[in-house]
Amino acid sequence: MNSFKKIGIIACLMFAFIACQDNAKPNYQYMPNMQYPVGYETYQEVDFLPNGSQAMLPPANTINRGWLPYGIENSLEGRELARLNESPLDSANAVDNLARGKEMYDVYCAICHGPKGKGQGTLVKREKILGVPSYADAGRNINVGSTYHVIYYGLNSMGSYASQMNTTEMWQVSEYVMKLKEDLTK
Repeated sequence: MNSFKKIGIIACLMFAFIACQDNAKPNYQYMPNMQYPVGYETYQEVDFLPNGSQAMLPPANTINRGWLPYGIENSLEGRELARLNESPLDSANAVDNLARGKEMYDVYCAICHGPKGKGQGTLVKREKILGVPSYADAGRNINVGSTYHVIYYGLNSMGSYASQMNTTEMWQVSEYVMKLKEDLTK
């Protein structure tokens, strides 16, 4: 019988707490930062990190890993100068480079240029983008260096892909584009 009294007392206390609760105003906030978030500015000094800053500017004259500065400017003269560039990738790994280039091409390029480089990608077939020529067109005097330049800076309605791919990947895609051009002209 004592256990029934204890259960009854506990039930009455729980009922009292529930009845006294005001739903319009919470009694206690367990995590106030979840309710009212604290906003931090990107480069503001904060006190919870050991160096006192959340996001520091990179040191002067440094470059990101996997990215090399491209010394040719984005102009007509620069594009002609880029034609003289050869791929710096190791020719002993040509099969691997082409395989990786195909993967990257399928992700970024095939949607417009088509899987075989004929200029008939999904967006062209749906008439979302017009004027994507085939790599086999006689007027397209492209080579590895000029293809890299176009991937790096973009051309006409094609934007730059330098932020999506690192230097090696851009060269791999350029080599794969040359393979597609070779296959189309046979």
